[in-house]
Amino acid sequence: MTEALTAAGMLTGSTFMLLAALGVVRLPDLLTRLHATTKAATLGVSLIMLSVAVHFAETAVVARALGIILFLMLTAPVAAHIIGRAGYFVGARLWDGTVKDELRPHYDPLTHRLHSGREEDDEPPATPPHRD
Repeated sequence: MTEALTAAGMLTGSTFMLLAALGVVRLPDLLTRLHATTKAATLGVSLIMLSVAVHFAETAVVARALGIILFLMLTAPVAAHIIGRAGYFVGARLWDGTVKDELRPHYDPLTHRLHSGREEDDEPPATPPHRD
C-alpha cells in the first residue's frame, strides 16, 4: 500500500511539475507564466515531498518534508506577487488578450507611485495647537 501511495504521489507531482514547465514555455506573458509556476510547481513539489515522507516514514524525514512544504506554501505566492509587481512597474508587456488592467488608472509610470485611491488617509494628521 505504501509503495502505491508513493508511486501515485510521485507521478502526480511530476505531472504537475511538467505542466508548470510547459506553462513557462507556452504562456504569453510574465503574469500568466508566474501563475503557472506558482500554482502547479508548488503543488507538484508538495506532492513529491508528501510521497517522500510516506516512503521513508521516519520522524526526521517527515519533519523536513513538511517543513519544505510549509516554506514553499508561504514563500512562493509572495515571491510571485513581488516579481509580478516589479515586472509591471518596469514595463513588462501584458498579453494582447488581457481584458482588464486594474493597475493602469492607479499607477504613475513617471514617479513609479501606485495610488490606492485613499490618498486623503496618507496625509499626516493635523498638529494639535500648542499649549502653554
